Amino acid sequence: MADPAAGSADPFRPAAMAALAAFPIETDSVELVSLSENVTYRVTDRSDGARYALRLHRPWYHTLEELVSERAWVRALAAAGIGVQAPVRTRDGQEYAEVTVAATGERRFAGLARWTTGRMLAEVLRETPDPALACGHFAALGALTASLHEQAAAWRPPAAFTRHALDADGFMGEAPHWGPFWDHADLSPAERRLALDTRHRLHAALARLARGPDAWSMIHADMHPGNVLVDGDRLTVIDFDDAAWGWHAYDIAVALVTQPEGPDRAAVERAYVEGYRTVRPLPDAVLAAVSMFRLVRGLAQIGWYHQRPELDRTTHFEAMKDGVMEQCRAFAASAA
Repeated sequence: MADPAAGSADPFRPAAMAALAAFPIETDSVELVSLSENVTYRVTDRSDGARYALRLHRPWYHTLEELVSERAWVRALAAAGIGVQAPVRTRDGQEYAEVTVAATGERRFAGLARWTTGRMLAEVLRETPDPALACGHFAALGALTASLHEQAAAWRPPAAFTRHALDADGFMGEAPHWGPFWDHADLSPAERRLALDTRHRLHAALARLARGPDAWSMIHADMHPGNVLVDGDRLTVIDFDDAAWGWHAYDIAVALVTQPEGPDRAAVERAYVEGYRTVRPLPDAVLAAVSMFRLVRGLAQIGWYHQRPELDRTTHFEAMKDGVMEQCRAFAASAA
């Protein structure tokens, strides 16, 4: 069995190799492609050259039941013709193999899926100076998002399905899903007070939002251009790790939140909405909530950083934090 990275400083490789033995492939090469919270490898099958993505899931984020539920939705999306990575079961029909990471003592669940060819949409956009071409990409992303919401709104999950909810408490409760953003060490006392005030205002606003099938279902919850692959005219959405019950407007906000201010942003957003509406109606009430969910996303990102103090404090974080604080001020002013 070829092991090109043998002897490297990858503490997860022995666990990855052990996990692969549980799946119905003849492992040839194994390449580490992402070493972060989840650890991902690109695997090649010796028998036919097919490639797969092996992911070792972080041990504290989801239970096995939640991971199996994620797979149930991904399989349903694939059956509906939506571009996702096709999951692969173990030799004995399970969705995941459980392995031990000897270097850390962790038990992790390993999942395998077909590798998807293509480039990240975020990379393609960085190399696309023509605003018209960027609008075309966002129109396609809007249509993809709408297809996902259309499937999810009509889908009836299996009885054992369990997944967290990004509702008022999930975003702005005492223990939000991505951590207590108001406690981040880089917030000044005034910024902390502002974050807490905004949290209370947002909790009340979210609690009032409708949850009908035109506004609420399973959502991807992290469907930004870095989690979408482009291969010709085909888009594939990857990384359902954050998938949850939630509002469609949050998915839309996440897709658009990285766009800088300016005339191009307005054009991109129009293109996205037009693309969405070619597949599924987008009620004005849902669209009106997107601005609020931009702020929700920003605060959630601060919470995400708060849970990971080992990450370097970067200029990017400071700029992001300052922008979110400005949004908090604007939100307070609009509610006054």
